[in-house]
Amino acid sequence: MKILYAIQGTGNGHLSRALEIIPILQKKGDLDLLVSGTQGDLKLPYFVKYRFKGLSFIFGKKGGVDVWNTYRKNRMKRLYNEIKSVPVEKYDLVINDFEPVSAWACSMAHKPCYGLSHQSAVLHPSAPKPLKEDWLGLKILKSYAPCSFSFGFHFKAFDDRIFTPVIRSEIRNLQPIKSNHYTVYLPSYSDKKLFKVFSSFPQFRFEIFSKHFKMNSEIDNINIKPVNNKDFIESIRSCRGVICGAGFETPAEALFLKKKLLVVPMKGQLEQQCNAAMLKTMGVKVLKNLKNKHYPEIEKWLLKEEIIEVNFPNETEMIIDKLIDIALKEQNFAVKKTGIS
Repeated sequence: MKILYAIQGTGNGHLSRALEIIPILQKKGDLDLLVSGTQGDLKLPYFVKYRFKGLSFIFGKKGGVDVWNTYRKNRMKRLYNEIKSVPVEKYDLVINDFEPVSAWACSMAHKPCYGLSHQSAVLHPSAPKPLKEDWLGLKILKSYAPCSFSFGFHFKAFDDRIFTPVIRSEIRNLQPIKSNHYTVYLPSYSDKKLFKVFSSFPQFRFEIFSKHFKMNSEIDNINIKPVNNKDFIESIRSCRGVICGAGFETPAEALFLKKKLLVVPMKGQLEQQCNAAMLKTMGVKVLKNLKNKHYPEIEKWLLKEEIIEVNFPNETEMIIDKLIDIALKEQNFAVKKTGIS
């Protein structure tokens, strides 16, 4: 069986999950990889057959998406040519982790595309949503990487097609300890803003991971580090708590390691607002932004000891087997229905 696994390359979450999924898919058939997107810091240790710029959201420095740079760096003609260049008809199975090029290639070729992503769970009718309705954001999320069938991952399993997070082996095998620092990863805020916020709490130590710094720099109670997978893992392994955006993988890993968690969802990013809504139902502290008026809430959280119990079992291979079984049954049904042999 020829399998195409297409991965969103914006940020590190999709690529982290892929590290666990790729070895399993390699056992199931002849696997090719496709990655599109920018701003990912994690490199896959596998041959990637197709690499595209895709359709990426560019992080700003004020807690949200940089709309102008997102528009400027995405070229629709280039995206269309990328979509047309993917030979999806060569594959028996296309599995998609919120990746637009292959998803739209399948749509144009009238070929089934099977979603295996966090976004599939966010879009589920039963998933918590923010109080403020965002019809445009919802439309974009639905249209970005359309799939004919989807399995999803969320912080809770609330449907037979929704599963708890895939925790990468590097995290699952850690022995967590509690030292005296807090790990901070908020890439949509400038370093200047993060220094200003966390230097306001001099009695606490912070390790801030930055996309802009090239070497470690320590100033008073803050140690700022370039984004590096090995250093980041060690930081969250030994921290007292994690302060991050309301993405999926980092909050999931923090909860798995039994670290207290504070999230600041990105402005104008519906997926993160939905994640924050789910995390809030679980008792996680959610801040709207990092404005001065929220400093008392940050200090209260820093002083409070709280652990949120979660159960994230290792069931990745079972999920993939289930997806493949459904795909094969659907394809056999389609062959019988058309009379093609």
